[in-house]
Amino acid sequence: MKTYFPNIEKIQFEGTSSHNPLAFRYYDENRVVAGKTMKEHLRFAVCYWHTFCGTGADPFGPGPQQLPWLNNSNPMEQAYEKMDAAFEFFTKLGVPYYCFHDRDMAPEGNSVEESEANLWDLVKRAKDKQDESGVKLLWGTANLFSNPRYMNGGATNPNFDVVCYGASQVKAAIDATKFLGGENYVFWGGREGYDSLLNTNMKREKAHFAEFLRQCVNYAKEIDFTGQFLIEPKPMEPTKHQYDVDSATVIGFLREHGLEDHFKINHEPNHGTLAGHDPAHDIQVASDAGMLGSIDANRGDHQNGWDTDQFPTNLDGAVDIMRIVLEQGGLAPGGLNFDAKTRRNSTDLEDIFYGHVGAMDAFARALVIAEEMNAGDIPKMKQARYTSFDSGKGSEFEAGKLSLTDLRNLAASNGEPKQISGQQELYENIYNIHLG
Repeated sequence: MKTYFPNIEKIQFEGTSSHNPLAFRYYDENRVVAGKTMKEHLRFAVCYWHTFCGTGADPFGPGPQQLPWLNNSNPMEQAYEKMDAAFEFFTKLGVPYYCFHDRDMAPEGNSVEESEANLWDLVKRAKDKQDESGVKLLWGTANLFSNPRYMNGGATNPNFDVVCYGASQVKAAIDATKFLGGENYVFWGGREGYDSLLNTNMKREKAHFAEFLRQCVNYAKEIDFTGQFLIEPKPMEPTKHQYDVDSATVIGFLREHGLEDHFKINHEPNHGTLAGHDPAHDIQVASDAGMLGSIDANRGDHQNGWDTDQFPTNLDGAVDIMRIVLEQGGLAPGGLNFDAKTRRNSTDLEDIFYGHVGAMDAFARALVIAEEMNAGDIPKMKQARYTSFDSGKGSEFEAGKLSLTDLRNLAASNGEPKQISGQQELYENIYNIHLG
């Protein structure tokens, strides 16, 4: 079997004194933090699409990155070589998981049957490689956005024939995910939305989307697939308005259609940025609802108007995420999937390793800081801000025992409330102390 990264050995933990860019300085997978190893907490995964399919293309030109596993002109042979490169990368990087779309792994055929056959050929090979390497599947999904047939959406398409075609892909992808022992399955509505309300019946399309998801739930029960279903929010791009705008929107949609017990959120920080949120906001919303299931770890650029999918090497962003993850007790069966790509001008194969090593180190370091921060002054100070609700009338209000008239009468008897500082600057200073 051909080796695609011959000059790179297995990435090792060398500690903070190391200046080796191909070694971990913080990610020691066996280090115990908050009762679990780093490997158990972080559950890192590599994505198939950017890492092995992306060549740096953008809206202004084709990709300059030359990936040797994409040179074969035979689509199936190319897929075999891509898989060889992928599992070589997974094992040398030392991640426990990977994620894929159906069309990342296997080329589309000229019919439903041919596409299914292509997928199963590659899925069986992937199973052998998983067994050999110990690398597992975090989640699978279906690409219902790239093919021109999905120009008006997949599950929300106004053409019923397209909805059926999309269903055939999702069925095959769920089957493949189950066969590979995938712990989750993701729905990302890449084109489930609209560009103009003039030609869109939004209410009907959203109802179709809910029915599509409902039948996926029924099918999972039928085949005894016990993995967690996840929905990934995104506000726009490629459509002007997508129906899964952000965590709050998705949670509301699921509750409206009685699907909240079957789905959780797979949040991507870059999508939170595009929604106009601080990425931690959407993660907190999902966690507060008990629906944070997994995270596509990346970051965006506030100066760019599209999904840049940069590696999350920013320490403060990683700390914000890990504080919430620790507060909710972890992500399992979800994880941190690096839905990230090297920059267009990063054209060496080693650059793919640099991106992942830096991001894994950032989250390992963030895990330690988050544990210290959650045990420090900030949670106590935040709790103290709400002490007026811990007893007396405030407690009665939270319990639903006070009417609006009761609240008015309390205001009249208590007089002007005492002004209490939010001390934001102090909180930020303490935060920076923890960052070191």
